Amino acid sequence: MANKFKNILIIKPSSLGDIVLALPALSALRRSFPDAKISWLVRPEFAALLKNHPHLTEIIPFDRKFLGKAWYNPLAFGALLSLINKLRQSKFDLVIDLQGLFRTASLGWLSGCANRYGMAKAAEFAHIFYTHKITQDNGCTHLVDYYLKIIKAAGASDVSVEFVLPQDSAAAESVGKLLGGRNIKQGNYAVLVPGSAHSDKCWPVERFAAIASKISSQFGLSVIATGTASEKDTVEKLKAAANVPIENFAGLTNLSELIALLKGAKAVISNDTGPGHIAAALGRPLVLIFGRSNPARVAPYGRSNCIAAVEPFGRGLKADSANPGHDIKEVTIDEVYRKVREQIS
Repeated sequence: MANKFKNILIIKPSSLGDIVLALPALSALRRSFPDAKISWLVRPEFAALLKNHPHLTEIIPFDRKFLGKAWYNPLAFGALLSLINKLRQSKFDLVIDLQGLFRTASLGWLSGCANRYGMAKAAEFAHIFYTHKITQDNGCTHLVDYYLKIIKAAGASDVSVEFVLPQDSAAAESVGKLLGGRNIKQGNYAVLVPGSAHSDKCWPVERFAAIASKISSQFGLSVIATGTASEKDTVEKLKAAANVPIENFAGLTNLSELIALLKGAKAVISNDTGPGHIAAALGRPLVLIFGRSNPARVAPYGRSNCIAAVEPFGRGLKADSANPGHDIKEVTIDEVYRKVREQIS
């Protein structure tokens, strides 16, 4: 049956970092089923990460916030019915749910597809919607390995790890102008990512400021700090704490431009958040700083030298640690700078 899959749906709407970690599964599916149509259900704000991806046929937008109003908003209800109808009419013969939540697993079931693969311990009883439940064990602690185990169970044959990100020449040109307008040389800058959607995953901005000073004086790099528009204030605090100039790029780039910006960086220092995972996928010199989130699950794949964390590989399979010793504030400036120095040299 496996070699007959012609119409595959990947369900992985969010988050940005987790979508990056699912990219090797997409490429492995393409290598294993070269003639198949492969679709990806994703939230619109992350779709640019997949737009024009050479291994993807179609992007199906999943506007979770709007569709979540379906129980009281007639327009949202109509949009939800339209999405379900689209999934049913597509006649998928394989659905891979890499999100593992009730809403995503139920959409896979509502698609009418007979082969639905997902995580054995998916949250919110999502596993009841799968025909095939794949367990995570110590051999696939990292999400990249776990996602590949799921698609291998579905019949994928070549599951080697490959991160492919689409290229956008217009975005690269736009970033070039942005850098030129601030007299920053292409390829001669470091990018700091001091924000996160979760405050307890943020390394103190004063420490980012100390790192900025060290990289500027030691390596002669310009320093850029980036993030979402809502993180502009965080970057301003970082600028105020630093004794070297830092350019505030928060909210100045769309997702395609962010990829282009990170691709040209001499070094990236980031909290465990989407832009850091993009930098990892691009193979940039990188230090990713971890607190409660388990580095063994989501760290730059095969690049343990990029991790700054307390006990990064002794936390088992759990996504998060409640151990105060793993708090992000326990990661020192000296450790991060040592890693930065190793990466740049």
